[in-house]
Amino acid sequence: MKLSTGMNVPIHSYKHDQSLHRIWKKAVVLYQDDDQLITANNRTRVIEHDGRSWHTREPAICTFYARYWFNVIAMFKKDGIQYYCNLSSPYLYDGEAIKYIDYDLDIKFYPDGSFRLLDEREYQVNMMTMHYPEEIKMIIKDHLSILKTMIINREGPFNQEHVKASLEQFRKMGKRR
Repeated sequence: MKLSTGMNVPIHSYKHDQSLHRIWKKAVVLYQDDDQLITANNRTRVIEHDGRSWHTREPAICTFYARYWFNVIAMFKKDGIQYYCNLSSPYLYDGEAIKYIDYDLDIKFYPDGSFRLLDEREYQVNMMTMHYPEEIKMIIKDHLSILKTMIINREGPFNQEHVKASLEQFRKMGKRR
């Protein structure tokens, strides 16, 4: 199912056992083709699996992929663009929400160019308790390597001019509403 530019849509993150992990109540579609979906949000409500909720603090550009097992959130903070990358299944849109399975591992990429792998312990625990298949573990390992290469080479969403242009598009769309 195709999304259209300017459309508001929620984002649902699940865990491998199909339990709901997190919901972003609203994101605005900026772009979609066969390979990727780009959305934006600002001060959107996020609901955690346990019912707690909070609001994002700054504008963010989110890039989802149809073939890569990760998604990338570029957050526009006061000290520069900070990226949060989720190892996850490719996204799908089912008419209700943008959906993906979160596979625990994350990379945080800082404005100073450094990055850190996060949640390795959570991945190890969930891999055992949710019985991740060997195929999924290999895909996650391979796509973690692809993600690191994209970060190092500043490709795709890690190209700051690219995400700044998406932010400008989002801001212009907001003024027309």
